[in-house]
Amino acid sequence: MPLYSYVAKDFSGQRSTGVLEADSIQNFYRQLKERQLFCIEVSEKKQSAQKAISKDKPIKLKVKDLVVFCNQFHALLTAGVTVIKALDVIYQQTESKKLKAVVLRVYEAVQKGDMLSEAMRKQGQAFPEILINMIESGEASGKLDLVLAKMTEHFEKERKLRTKMISSMTYPAILTGVMIIVVIILMTFVLPTFTAMFESTGTTLPLTTRILMGISNFMRSYWYILIIVIAAIVFATRQYIKTDSGRLKWDGMKLKIPVVKSTSIKIMSARMARTLSTLLSSGIPLLNCIEITAKVLGNKVVSDGLLAAKEDMSKGATISQSIRKIGVFPPMIYSMISIGEESGSLESILERTSAYYDEEADVAIQRMLALFEPALIVVMAVVIGFIVLSIVSAMYGAYQNI
Repeated sequence: MPLYSYVAKDFSGQRSTGVLEADSIQNFYRQLKERQLFCIEVSEKKQSAQKAISKDKPIKLKVKDLVVFCNQFHALLTAGVTVIKALDVIYQQTESKKLKAVVLRVYEAVQKGDMLSEAMRKQGQAFPEILINMIESGEASGKLDLVLAKMTEHFEKERKLRTKMISSMTYPAILTGVMIIVVIILMTFVLPTFTAMFESTGTTLPLTTRILMGISNFMRSYWYILIIVIAAIVFATRQYIKTDSGRLKWDGMKLKIPVVKSTSIKIMSARMARTLSTLLSSGIPLLNCIEITAKVLGNKVVSDGLLAAKEDMSKGATISQSIRKIGVFPPMIYSMISIGEESGSLESILERTSAYYDEEADVAIQRMLALFEPALIVVMAVVIGFIVLSIVSAMYGAYQNI
């Protein structure tokens, strides 16, 4: 449906601006009348601005979109702008089509009388539960601007962490891609050029060369079957990982590979401490904090363990005792939580703990990268060297028979 941007006045003469979705200009005026507004100026938004907007399409915002949303919202509220006006400004200024679509839906829901948190909750998975609960807490306490400032900081740290993880895997991914391309070129273009020469000399080829030639012939003759099989395996694996049992096995495997395990645990430690600290600072009940935190850890094995810890806490166990049973986090996490419980300063201690493990996660990511790069280079050298050596040994045998 078309979008209409308007400038209007109410009975008191107060001017307001906004955006409405309506199937016709008549319906637009009807909606304004229901809001007791008198239109001064109206213009239809261009179609290009609506391409990503669909009421039925589920949207999940990226972390960078959440940073923009919280940061702009906080700045506008601090400047004394109302919630409805702030949503309108964010909608007008944002360049992200997904964020624009979600903000429009929230804007319309708030215009109809919903609280901001309620309007955000109606957007399905667009907003993470931690943000919705924090917004709800901010509305109840009248400190929405402070909550948004805290959430901006929270999501900015998460964005930086994810960016570092992606950056650390870029070079290994490039190396792997180069290795695959070189192997394909050697097997499908270089090796076949020597086949005729080897056959004409009648040389008895080494076993490794015969195996490589068989693989080369298969790749050139049945390349489409190879592509279909690889695509099917990748698709089936991804679908299996989406299931509960598949996700448990996949996440469990990540906790068994030494280097990956160390990095994953430090990242999860930082996330858990930061999320718990953020939620507790807004007065959200502890059990709710634990449940929300379990959803952001990124590992089902640990998330299930944290939910089990929540059940123990509901029966009277302390946080440190319950979380210790998970058996994954470093001993320092348990000690710091225990100290926080005893001193009554759990929130501040968790905040300092999260800062510590943020730095530890950075170091772990760099260490993992430092190990992966030479390992991949060695693998690439062995694979390509094996192919080249097999060709050279066959050529040497052929020259001896001339």
